[in-house]
Amino acid sequence: MPSSNNARPYLQCDVFADRPGAGNPLAVVLDSEGLSDEDMQAIARWTRLPETTFVLPPVDADSSYRIRMFSPRREVPFAGHPSVGTAHAVLQAGLATPVDGVLVQDGIAGKLPLRVRGEGDSRTIAVRVPRARVQEVASADDPRLQAALAGLPLGQLPPALMDGGRRWWLAEMESEAALRAASPDWSAISQLAEATGSMGLFVYARSDDPVYYYAVRAFVGAPAQFEDAASGAANATLAAWLAERDALPDPGGFYRISQGREVGFDAIIELQVDEAGDVWSGGRVCSIVEGVLRWR
Repeated sequence: MPSSNNARPYLQCDVFADRPGAGNPLAVVLDSEGLSDEDMQAIARWTRLPETTFVLPPVDADSSYRIRMFSPRREVPFAGHPSVGTAHAVLQAGLATPVDGVLVQDGIAGKLPLRVRGEGDSRTIAVRVPRARVQEVASADDPRLQAALAGLPLGQLPPALMDGGRRWWLAEMESEAALRAASPDWSAISQLAEATGSMGLFVYARSDDPVYYYAVRAFVGAPAQFEDAASGAANATLAAWLAERDALPDPGGFYRISQGREVGFDAIIELQVDEAGDVWSGGRVCSIVEGVLRWR
């Protein structure tokens, strides 16, 4: 039912986090009926968060709810942290109930299941992401990559361009210490992103930490230049690449990653490659701000 007096239920949460301030922030407008595309874009620009999502009623019995996702610049067909965070918000608001532990999100990327496990603060939510594809496998001396990879000690797997709705260049580094100490060349990464129609450079390294198996960093080169605090979709492309190379760290296809420490966050994302080869990306979510949004 549409909200009255322009007061729409509103939530801000931290995704892939077990405590406030550790994960990737998200705004969720829980009743978006009557908002135009222009309204949604304006609200997303106003929140200044990586993404803002808008929840709408389902149009058929196969869906739990519909979703629109906007960055401050444009509508986004799919992203991992907005999917997981919106499912958390919908559950908290009582707008949908999992069936056999699964919610179904209906959006531009189609109908995607979200697996819900546990309750309360220990609850985890994972979305089955659209299948990522290997676009090409390159070498470190590829002219397009040389400048962006300069000074980065690389690991064993070759660089690869993956497409999971958004395209990322993936590059393994030789150690977690080297990855965390890396200083990105933003000009080179921006040129790489623009030349190859990609988001930029996603680097990863194995870890001996007891909680996570990989540490990762995501350097977005275009249209802006920034390091992503936690990206479920980008990490899902890594999981697909590791599966392609038979390099998953666990026979069951499950592992955790650490992301965001270098930019003041501390996200943990859980990845699972199932028997069908589908990738699930998820983790925990913390609610931070609850209230109403008034937007005429």
